[in-house]
Amino acid sequence: MDEPILAIEGALGTFSAAVLDGERLVASGLDGRDALERGLGNVRDVLREANLSLDRLRGIAVGIGPGGFTGLRIAVAFAKSLAFGASLPLVGVSSFDILDAAAQAEELFPRLTVVFGRTGVVCVRRSERSACRVACGPIDTTIARLLPADAPLTIVGATEDVRSAVLERATSVHFVSCAPELPAVTLARIARLRVPAPSVHAIAPDYGEVPAVNVK
Repeated sequence: MDEPILAIEGALGTFSAAVLDGERLVASGLDGRDALERGLGNVRDVLREANLSLDRLRGIAVGIGPGGFTGLRIAVAFAKSLAFGASLPLVGVSSFDILDAAAQAEELFPRLTVVFGRTGVVCVRRSERSACRVACGPIDTTIARLLPADAPLTIVGATEDVRSAVLERATSVHFVSCAPELPAVTLARIARLRVPAPSVHAIAPDYGEVPAVNVK
């Protein structure tokens, strides 16, 4: 469908918003640390530049993680609030799917798609032709859990964060870079082909490994 869609993504390092209307694209990104104070302004600005209001959208898409905790939480909260208030369908898309599409790696198997969470921690999805597995945790142990034995391997996403851990354990590895476009742009393209959630309440963030807290 070519009707306009708004995409909001905050899990993959930046906070970005995009409007895809037919072939026309308007997008803008912020440093993830600015998401809370400037995120809604960023959404407003891309809608204004696209000459659209919420009531003219076909739907809203949001990246549901895993990824950066704060940006993810803010993006999902914004998207759910806007969709609920405007009675718009809401589509949630995994960070793994966004990275795979940005790298055009959906047909490469076996594949490890890597999302950086916090220092020393990653979430990784291992994709085979018939199944997927996901694990989150410290880099070395998570890679060791999901690395296929004696098989050519493709790594997508946060490749630099896991390069040494992978090369210690695998000999035939292909590291694939993602397109330089903002994550919200890729998200918008994917969401056009997805069925919306039955309600905005069905969309929940996937935090992967929740940041540790001190209990007093």
